[in-house]
Amino acid sequence: MKGLRFCLLLLIAGCVSGGHSEGKTASQQNQHSAGGSTGPIHPLHIQLVTIVSGDWNTFRATLQRYERSPGQTWRAVGGPVEVVLGHAGYGWGRGLHGTSAPDGRGGPTKREGDGRSPAGVFEFGTAYGYEVVPKGVSLPYVQATPALRCVDDTASRHYNRIVSTSNDIRDWNSAEHMLRDDGNYEIAIVVGHNTRKPKPGAGSCIFLHVWAGPDIAVRGCTAMSKPELETLIDWLEPKAAVLVALPRSEYQALGRLWNLP
Repeated sequence: MKGLRFCLLLLIAGCVSGGHSEGKTASQQNQHSAGGSTGPIHPLHIQLVTIVSGDWNTFRATLQRYERSPGQTWRAVGGPVEVVLGHAGYGWGRGLHGTSAPDGRGGPTKREGDGRSPAGVFEFGTAYGYEVVPKGVSLPYVQATPALRCVDDTASRHYNRIVSTSNDIRDWNSAEHMLRDDGNYEIAIVVGHNTRKPKPGAGSCIFLHVWAGPDIAVRGCTAMSKPELETLIDWLEPKAAVLVALPRSEYQALGRLWNLP
């Protein structure tokens, strides 16, 4: 499987960047899916992470990993994992599924500071962490330093970007430290929400990261135990995986259209 993933990485990068983008509307995505594809999940995506909650407003959810050969049936990898979301639950984000809810679907929309984690389909971005070079991690990785910030100020030209105070001229009044005292970002994987041409106010600095506990919600990310996050980051391959984050009602409604397991 590892060899197959390696051979497909360039194909996946080219096909995905050319075939699906955050800039497409939900209507365009659905029309593409109706034409015989699998909606926002490209046939060459060979890893899938689903995070499904009970409803729009709960902060508890379950993560499951899947893998497949290109265009084939998904097979579960490992067992279900308990995770926590933003304290307000889910809201439609901006990702591979489009910039809003798919046609015919309702639900809240993710906004800056609303306490909701983004729902939809997303790429995985760069991983950040406290170690220099973690063993076994193949995602792009950056060691966190005291200078790194994720900017959540909607007025900043760096909005929803991770920048360094050593290299970038500060034009923000609010930003998250990537090197934290609480250890929550000991491992932090960027979720590709609102990352291509970021829309101010649509939500920023979304990660999969380490939780403070199973009963403690976060502000808009998704968090889990450190051992489970280590298992996930060791498994993920660059450009090969997508994240589907939905409440159960939307997962069931879109499952056939998007060829979900």
